[in-house]
Amino acid sequence: MSSLYDFNCKIVGKIQNPCILFLHGFMGRGDNFWEIIETLSDKFCCVTVDLPGHGKTRILGGNECYQMSHTAQGLIELLNELGIGWCYLLGYSMGGRLALYLTLHFPERFEKVILESASPGLSSAEGRSQRRHRDEILAQQLETEDFYSFLSQWYQQPLFDSVRHHPNFDRLFQNRLQNQPKTLATSLRQMGSGSQPSLWELLPSHPVPLLLLVGEWDSKFQEINHQITQVCPVAQLEIIPNSGHTIHWENPSAYLKSVINFFSG
Repeated sequence: MSSLYDFNCKIVGKIQNPCILFLHGFMGRGDNFWEIIETLSDKFCCVTVDLPGHGKTRILGGNECYQMSHTAQGLIELLNELGIGWCYLLGYSMGGRLALYLTLHFPERFEKVILESASPGLSSAEGRSQRRHRDEILAQQLETEDFYSFLSQWYQQPLFDSVRHHPNFDRLFQNRLQNQPKTLATSLRQMGSGSQPSLWELLPSHPVPLLLLVGEWDSKFQEINHQITQVCPVAQLEIIPNSGHTIHWENPSAYLKSVINFFSG
């Protein structure tokens, strides 16, 4: 165990198989990838982790432990403890931003990386300042308002239209309710898009093959990821049909096909 992190971590599959580290999104947990992992664990060793502020992971240090740079270092220490020298890396949304930071700063540890519905952060200081202000308002709501009401409002965002109308939305909603709103607020303040460093300027020299997955109904992230391919020579973009922002949950079969093709190719 790292001195500052008590990560809730699960390993599924044989440790001698090629390993995939899964990083979930904001308000998610490691078990959000369970349906995907059930199929992948025949050929891969799948490692899930609850990120700081989420699920059952406990933070033993201060709020700086929630920041992207500290979290990345903590995850590298976790891989060391598990005896995993290098692995594949897959991150969704917030976990995708963290995955990109990890592979840019520890490229020798990752063979190939998949970013699902992710971004390199906000490129302008003004944009980051505006986002921090918005995230602070949301963080205060998490700390003071009813969590059920907060979640209901969260999923009213246009980004989640297709998620909200999915037949299994209630199950997803109940899963999100398992989190602690106060630690989610800390995560939002410390690792939201406004607080993380912009990674755009590092993309041209990114050495590790990148697959960018975006849902066909997620026009905002299609635009962001098209821009990534313009500046990052090792990045390829795939638009996944019949899905919005949460591809692994909305269209798991198409998602799995892309993951297996990229990691096995």
